[in-house]
Amino acid sequence: MPNVNKVVIVGGGTAGWMAAAAISKVLSHLAVELVESDEIGTVGVGEATIPTLLFFNKLLGINERDLIRETQATFKLGINFENWQALDKSYFHGFGSTGKDFWAAGFHNFWRRGLDLGISESFSDYCLEAKAALAGRFAQPPKGAKGGLNYAYHMDATRYGQFLRKLAEQQGVKRIEGRVEQVTQHPDSGDITAVTLADGQCVAGDLFIDCSGFRGLLIEQTLKTGYDDWSHWLPCDRAVAVQSSSVTAAAPYTRAIAHDAGWRWAIPLQHRMGNGLVYSAKHLSDDEAVARLLDQIEGDAVSEPRFIRFTTGKRKQQWHKNCVAIGLSAGFIEPLESTSIHLIQQNILKLIKLFPSDEISPLDVAEFNRHADFDYEQIRDFIVLHYHLTERDDSAFWRHCQAMDVPDSLSERLELFAQTGRFFVRNNELFVDSWFQVMIGQGLVPKKYHRVVDEMPERELNGLLQSIAQGLDKQVQAMPTHERYLQYLLDS
Repeated sequence: MPNVNKVVIVGGGTAGWMAAAAISKVLSHLAVELVESDEIGTVGVGEATIPTLLFFNKLLGINERDLIRETQATFKLGINFENWQALDKSYFHGFGSTGKDFWAAGFHNFWRRGLDLGISESFSDYCLEAKAALAGRFAQPPKGAKGGLNYAYHMDATRYGQFLRKLAEQQGVKRIEGRVEQVTQHPDSGDITAVTLADGQCVAGDLFIDCSGFRGLLIEQTLKTGYDDWSHWLPCDRAVAVQSSSVTAAAPYTRAIAHDAGWRWAIPLQHRMGNGLVYSAKHLSDDEAVARLLDQIEGDAVSEPRFIRFTTGKRKQQWHKNCVAIGLSAGFIEPLESTSIHLIQQNILKLIKLFPSDEISPLDVAEFNRHADFDYEQIRDFIVLHYHLTERDDSAFWRHCQAMDVPDSLSERLELFAQTGRFFVRNNELFVDSWFQVMIGQGLVPKKYHRVVDEMPERELNGLLQSIAQGLDKQVQAMPTHERYLQYLLDS
């Protein structure tokens, strides 16, 4: 196997240009070429992100004001879940931590005792991001100051890809227009040696990155890597998306509204609303899905409905031979917690950390795949939690979700939390405090709390809970509205 000096990325879109921008920035000595065809569309409906993207943008040296202008972005502090635990009930998953932890016991233990005493408010009342979001407020601390809100963005994913394309090409990435018609493999090793385009052009490389979307042109169609199908845990297999005109000020959060066969998203950008209906084809027809979505959106539709069919799961190996899958070619977990761009980012960063110093090492490949599997599996469990832990029994879809078996890794966590209130973080998990917010929001209140909480007198506990909630109220009241802050950034 030759040394890796040239990287070929097959496919553009968000995944392809994120990979191109990051690799050309960090490993500037490499030759990087990206092959994409204007004839092939991208999925491009993902519009919500999570806070990890801020690190990626900082790595690339992106100016936040430029990003907000170019991608029509708004700020996101979390997700409001409506009708998930039960009809007409909602809870908020904020990006920040909740309350104040004691080293021996998390805040939820103190909150849990407060429930018994009748002095606790809703769990989200102790999260700054949740309170600011629901009040429609947002602010960033002065430059250099510590603290502030944990936030992400609502943005136009297609514009983000175009924004990164400009950056990547400035860093020396070569874009090649064309449709891949043939993939050539080494006769002995099976490694990919080149792709041939419709015009006959041959693009050779040492390492290939598959960003070709669901079809997995390299990782699956060529290398036959295999796929782990998780649809028995996550039964939604389709989505329809449409854009609509904005009729109200953009709120700093995503809405996830459950319906009888899945859920609907509403994501506010500066210039429009992003809307989508995720559903199970066994429980809702395509025609019914479109009609329902168009009936429920606010404003006028400004695009044609776009269908996406998917099978939730991941490739059995996301790095196989000399090919790394990034984005939809690596796997797909529905967008309930906005993790798609995060998973793109994670595979890019893992590849950079494990990038071959000369030849590709099987040890590096195995390490990459171990971490990639963990990333997907822990997010899978978190998403399954939303469906399984529900009181809804008003439709066949929700009765199925209630009764279905769940992964052992999730079942063990739920049982431990339900019985003891304990929760243990595994490795470098993406979600930590989020688990408490969603489990409690979905109605799972622990039967017990840590004994150390009883060391605190009731009066002191009441004072603690009140001081946290009141302190957050003061912080929120001092913030400008999200709309006003956004306009300030755009005008400056």
